[in-house]
Amino acid sequence: QPRLGELTASQVAPDSVQLEWSVPEGTFDSFTVQYKDAQGQPQVLPVDGGSRTVSVPGLSPSRRYKFNLYGVWGRKRVGPVSTDAVTASSPPSEELPSEEPPSQPILGELTASRVTPDSVQLEWSVPEGTFDSFTVQYRDAQGQPQVLPVDGGSRTVSVPGLLPSRRYKFNLYGVWGRKRVGPVSTDAVTGEWVCGSTPPAPQEEKPPTQPRLGELTASRVTPDSVQLEWSVPEGTFDSFTVQYRDAQGQPQALPVDGGSRTVSVP
Repeated sequence: QPRLGELTASQVAPDSVQLEWSVPEGTFDSFTVQYKDAQGQPQVLPVDGGSRTVSVPGLSPSRRYKFNLYGVWGRKRVGPVSTDAVTASSPPSEELPSEEPPSQPILGELTASRVTPDSVQLEWSVPEGTFDSFTVQYRDAQGQPQVLPVDGGSRTVSVPGLLPSRRYKFNLYGVWGRKRVGPVSTDAVTGEWVCGSTPPAPQEEKPPTQPRLGELTASRVTPDSVQLEWSVPEGTFDSFTVQYRDAQGQPQALPVDGGSRTVSVP
């Protein structure tokens, strides 16, 4: 099993944090960075397995953020390793254009420029003005909402982890100061698996028997976490989702891989 090293914030700006980490042993298929935005909403930032650094955009100045990094290895999620970072304060001279820009930027058309069985490449234009950052929103195969943050200088992004032969709708928002512009939208159908990868798709669409969830129990409780355990008496699931409300009453969603039967809610 690969091992995650230390997670550090190597560069801090008023609206972004650069994260770096190491993998002392083995290799991961991909990584996931999880954090809460200024409104307390959970955000998920997928990172490819070859990267050891990522920039988290769209943050607010002078705020403390906690970042959790998970490594994805096959069906298993390793981690998290965590770090805290406080974004820099925004100088007064830079705040004025952000609060009162001369004219609102405009989002151009959103298109799916490249489609594979498990990903979609999105492209867009900004005919006028500039955005601080962008946000791509879509629903996964289980109908769960997903959010993909993109820095303001980008005009393209790859959405990974999709399922083959499925229609997805993507919404793109532009973030401009405290305002969200959009969305512009596009639909895309992922490609089909070919050759040896073809048989699993029909199984996913029409499994022989529907799997069944057993009892959910809280096996270990501490002042700041709860260990949950459950069983699957029949069949197998692709993944699980634990939903709950935090101390502020905000809904939270914790994804769990299909091979797990236990998870700690921190």
